[in-house]
Amino acid sequence: MAEGERAADTGGGETGEKTAEELKEKANEYFRVKDYDRAVQYYTKAIALNPDTAIYYGNRSLAYLRTECYGYALADASQAIQLDAKYIKGYYRRAASNMALGKLKAALKDYETVVKVRPHDKDAQMKFQECSKMVRQKAFERAIACDSNHRSVVDSLNIEGMTIEDEYTGPQLQDGKVTLDFMIELMKFYKDQKRLHRKCVYQMLVQMKEILSKLPSLVEITLDKSEQVTVCGDTHGQFYDLMNIFQLNGLPSESNPYIFNGDFVDRGSFSVEVIVTLCGFKLLYPAHFHLLRGNHETDTMNQMYGFEGEVKAKYSNQMFQLFSEVFQWLPLAMCINNRVLIMHGGLFSEDGVTLDQIRNIERNRQPPDSGPMCDLLWSDPQPQVKYK
Repeated sequence: MAEGERAADTGGGETGEKTAEELKEKANEYFRVKDYDRAVQYYTKAIALNPDTAIYYGNRSLAYLRTECYGYALADASQAIQLDAKYIKGYYRRAASNMALGKLKAALKDYETVVKVRPHDKDAQMKFQECSKMVRQKAFERAIACDSNHRSVVDSLNIEGMTIEDEYTGPQLQDGKVTLDFMIELMKFYKDQKRLHRKCVYQMLVQMKEILSKLPSLVEITLDKSEQVTVCGDTHGQFYDLMNIFQLNGLPSESNPYIFNGDFVDRGSFSVEVIVTLCGFKLLYPAHFHLLRGNHETDTMNQMYGFEGEVKAKYSNQMFQLFSEVFQWLPLAMCINNRVLIMHGGLFSEDGVTLDQIRNIERNRQPPDSGPMCDLLWSDPQPQVKYK
């Protein structure tokens, strides 16, 4: 990846003219102004001159965390601990890396180490408690997943009984269905930063769950030589960026199909607007508008990076639970003409994974910590980090 390439660039003979400590200080300066890629470069140069200093790896681990290179961050934090078992920031960095990767039990173990050494560190205590809560919640989710009597949010909804108030002036579904006119009005409504009525959102999410649950984990499509499809990466709650994509590339239609390859939500302030718009086009063009699941279509990421809080603030916890159910039914990968394989993550940690194995993944759940489903959402192939 680009970060790995830049990190490996030592910039010619510059490191020969400076001490490792000077390079570290230069990296710190870049870190302070949030130029994390440059910080990684200079921490890497410092490590090249002095590969036995734990703090250099700890600092670079934090820079990698800021650039979301969690695998690199984890490797650096582990190396820092190996060099100095008393370097407490190494445990903190490793915990943060594992937490970002969804490896909650490993993260909790390191946070526990940190709070034992620093019992009065408020941030460490907060992270420890947050991680503990997530571990308990994940255990609860596994328990109810095995409970055949577990009820869907849909079962508790009374959508017909929801009243659209007279003062509401926004778009409404026509006979409960999404139309092109509705979508055009919805996008204009969202551009004005107005809120779609909760009844409409619930109607759309219930229909989305029904459509997605009928799809396989690996969706396969065939395109003629004259046809093309636009593949889009992470939108992360950036509604106006999404609108710009449609402005530049045209609105979705049967003759202008799209594939959105996961990570629709979190971080940005308009995640609800992004995902509702995407759901609307999926409902309008189910065979020509495709959504795949990313690692941010998971409860753990939504708790950490803002989507859960946004949905609760704009609507309710019940609606977030329904979003969660919808996300669990998103397909994990697409194959075009038996030649192009698309997934949010990357290569598998084990060799020999077949398309049939992907087809047979039971995806209606939160992702496990390892295995093909985890790799489809999380795997981020990078050059091997080698330590002396």
